[in-house]
Amino acid sequence: MTPTPTATLVARDWAEIQERMLVPLYEAVYDRLEVGPGDRLLGLDCGAGLALLLAAGRGAVATGVEADPARRALARERLLEVLAAPPSAPRPYDALLAFSPSPAALAAALPAVRRGGAVVLADWGPAERCTVPAVLGGGPSPRDLDALVERAGLRPDGSGRVFCPFGYADVDSAVRGLLSTGLYDSAADPALAEKELAEALHPFERSDGAVWLPNIFRYVIARVG
Repeated sequence: MTPTPTATLVARDWAEIQERMLVPLYEAVYDRLEVGPGDRLLGLDCGAGLALLLAAGRGAVATGVEADPARRALARERLLEVLAAPPSAPRPYDALLAFSPSPAALAAALPAVRRGGAVVLADWGPAERCTVPAVLGGGPSPRDLDALVERAGLRPDGSGRVFCPFGYADVDSAVRGLLSTGLYDSAADPALAEKELAEALHPFERSDGAVWLPNIFRYVIARVG
């Protein structure tokens, strides 16, 4: 499938503006798992692949799964191995990074993780500590990651919280970056949603025009039985 021009632009906004906002989360998880040479990681919904690049920089072998053709194409431009669906080979991976998966997507990817392998899930932290969902109306309340672990039949093995501020050069960059997340895709009128989002961002502008949105993300680590 060839991505539409609009999809390609949105994907590039994600890769060039938004994706780096989650680097503190990725790095915290990799430190916790002690990711290094010889580790094999599978990134579910990997986007343009920045999390994979960071893992590769630690010596790991990282493979991604991304359903969106435009984001998958950008990840492949970075010379990453990115699949359209989870691999069928059983249990070759040491860890699965599934930062905000649906139960169905998680179930489809779990067979690729070896016994004892790690599964990392993450989502927004407490609403009062997250500017984007609490103030800007960016999507639903955080999902219950612990319940997701239990339903998937995984063994809990720790959790943590990470400060992930979203910082942008100006309001225009902030709007483009936030729209690229897909959090506002359900809006009936995209143009109106973009206008309202820009207006909602003004209280977070600094004197130099930059926009600063503090957020906390929570992650949990579980093990495959």
